[in-house]
This record gives sequence, C-alpha cells and structure tokens, in this order.
Amino acid sequence: MFQNLSERLQSIFADLTGRGRLSEADVDTAMREIRLALLEADVNFKVVKSFVERVRQRTVGAEVSKSLTPGQTVVRIVLEELTSLLGETESRLILTSRIPGIVMLVGLQGSGKTTAAAKLANHLRKQGKRPILIACDIYRPAAIDQLESLGRELDIPVFRGEGTDVEAIAKAGVKEAIASMRDLAIVDTAGRLHVDEKMMDEAARVKAALKPDQVLMVVDAMTGQDAVTAAAAFSERVDFDGVIMSKLDGDARGGAALSIREVTGKPIVFAGVGERLDALEPFHPDRMAKRILGMGDVVTLIEKATEAADADLTEEMEERLRKAEFTFDDFLLQLTHLKKMGGIGDMLKMLPGAGHFKDLDAAEIDERQLDRVAAIIRSMTAEERANPKLLNGSRRERIARGAGVTVFDVNQLVKQFNQARKLMKQLQSGGPGKKKRGGFGMPGGMRLPS
Repeated sequence: MFQNLSERLQSIFADLTGRGRLSEADVDTAMREIRLALLEADVNFKVVKSFVERVRQRTVGAEVSKSLTPGQTVVRIVLEELTSLLGETESRLILTSRIPGIVMLVGLQGSGKTTAAAKLANHLRKQGKRPILIACDIYRPAAIDQLESLGRELDIPVFRGEGTDVEAIAKAGVKEAIASMRDLAIVDTAGRLHVDEKMMDEAARVKAALKPDQVLMVVDAMTGQDAVTAAAAFSERVDFDGVIMSKLDGDARGGAALSIREVTGKPIVFAGVGERLDALEPFHPDRMAKRILGMGDVVTLIEKATEAADADLTEEMEERLRKAEFTFDDFLLQLTHLKKMGGIGDMLKMLPGAGHFKDLDAAEIDERQLDRVAAIIRSMTAEERANPKLLNGSRRERIARGAGVTVFDVNQLVKQFNQARKLMKQLQSGGPGKKKRGGFGMPGGMRLPS
C-alpha cells in the first residue's frame, strides 16, 4: 500500500531539496506532479484539489520564501497537510463505563467485517477487556460459522441466536454478555454486496435497539473509491463513529485511506495490516504520513518489538550472550519473535529512508527464508542445537533431508551461526562495564541462507 505514491513523492521532493532557491515555476511543477501522483493513487479528485490548493497557498507564501532551506520546508508543509488529511491526531475507541460496552460493526459484504470483529476482540482483550462476539449476520452463508471458528481460535466466546429477528438476536447477545460476566460485546452485523435500503434500515434498527458506545464501519482498502462512496452512504443513514480500514497491507494504491476522512468526516480508528488475528493496529495519521514520505515509523517499530518480546526472557537471553552460551534454540526463539513483529520486510519499511531502496520488495526479502532456517534448526536433535560442533557430514546430510534443503544451506547456516557467536563473544569480552544490550534481533548481522 502507498508504495507507488511514496516513490513518486520522494522523487519530487528529492528534486526540490536539491535546489538552493525555489522559483514560482519550480513550485508550479512540483504541485502539478503531486496532483498527478495523488490522482494515480486513486485519491478522490475533490480531495486532491483541496489538498494541492492548501499546499500551494502555504508554499508560495513567506513561509517558504524566507526559509534558508525552501525545499525541506516544502516537504514539511506536505507532511503537515498529509497528516491533516489522514486525521491529524489518533482517534481512540471510546467506551462508556456501562457493562457491557457495545461496539457495533457495519459494512459491505466482503469488506472483512467478520474477521475485523475477531481481530478487534483480540486487540481489546490485550487491554484487559473480556469480550464476547455476537453473530448477527444471518444472511451470508457460513458467516456465523466463520465467526465461531475465529472465536475458538482466540478462545473468545461467540453468541449465535435463533431465528431471523436480528434485533432480538443482538439483545439476547447482550444479555448473554451480562450473564457470562463479559464487559465488552462486539456485534457483527450483516452486509450486502451493494448499499441498499434494507441493509441500511436493519443496521439503523439494531443501532437504535442496542445504543452502542461505538459504531465502526469496516471498509476494504483494496476497493478504492467504492469504499469511500459506501462510507458516505452509511454516514448519512447510520452515522457511524469511525472506520476500520482492512487490508491496508495490500498492494492497492491507497486512495481510500487518503480520501475517507475528508469525504465522510469520520476518522480511521484501526487498520488491518495482515491476515493474522493479531494484525490490527490503532491508526496513527502522523506515523502513516511519515511512512508515505519515506521518513519511517520508528515508534511503531519499537512498539512492535516491545509487544513481541518478553522482558524476563530478554534478560535471560542477554545473560546467555554475556556467557557466550547462545545456541540454535535461542536463535529459533529470535526468529519466532521476528515473525511476531511482522517479518523483515515490514520492519525495514518502518526505518527512515527505507523507501529509497528499490530492493525492499517481496522478491528481495523472501519471508520464506525464515521458515527455511526454522526448518533446518527443527531438524536438529536437542544435543546438536546446543552444541554445533557435533554437526559432522552425515548429521548435516540427515538435517538437510529432514528440512527439505541442500547440505549447502545447512553448511551456510552453521557457518554464519558460528561466526555470529564468535563475534558475540568478542563483543562481550570488550572490557568491564561494556555490557551489550541487544534484545531480540538477527545476531551478529547473520544473513539468512537463500
């Protein structure tokens, strides 16, 4: 998402920042290129027009002409306006003190609403909530079964009522939440392939019956301006509070995310960033704007690392590193934490300036390499993981067969592992008071076998 737009904008700004002064012609050229880049990203044309006009007004004023670094000042202006376009400040999910709190999800069929309900329940459970999922989509085949399957995977209860009276099912679900001492009810309502009167009327009736704390609309980022049009229609009839933008990790152009708040007045509250049930994040407009402009998102990267790492385990790992006791089991544990953070590709994209490297794509960063390394390590015996010196030729052949790789791959991994462990020992013996706090990561710059 946003990759093409990001590359276009960074190219425009590279040209601007390379100039000592900016003429009016330079500004006109830059504004024209920015407008084309946004339109190609499928941003609503009215949004593009107002955005470019705001940037132009600030750019041609004294704010830039009196600046010692006019090119960088233009970048700052675009960053501020892009942040404002995305929402300016983070929008939080606000729940009242009543029990249970109720969150109602609406949206078109196929937007990822049912999965979003499970992801939201999982996200809020991490914050101390005890959620229950209420299945009110009685029309889509297997929708309730899907929600129950997701609930079992997360160990979160799912209420499925009887009959076809959606209002009655929703009310019964809330009563079940009270009876089972659940403090949060997440209601998955029905959708349609297109916005229609029956769907709108049903959603409005369920909202009136439950009086939910928050109504969130789930929109599919891959559908572009169709998602924005649907959101505008729902805003008029159901008056939702915010948006869950699903599939924001996909390869769509990003126009929906950049248009929806300006068109509907409703903020993006959460973003779906993967298929895993923990791949739901609060949406931070300022961080997203920086990522689009290639400035990275180190804050989110730190948050992911903190969430993935266990504090006690990290301290234990550091102690083992100081004693040069790092084993293949430890390395396998690091790979697990790396995957919890989203993988190498996602991490690198959050680093400042990563957008300048064209090789940060799926072809260059093959996440399957992580699985290949894990397979090699899991094909070793416990003794071999603890003591790589045992890995003679016949053992390596057996490991290669078990992992479905070549002996060369096994040799490469063992060689790099030994080099990394040797480097760690050298670092740890660098003298008193030179403790290295590394946490979880790829030890010693170890490369993955291809």
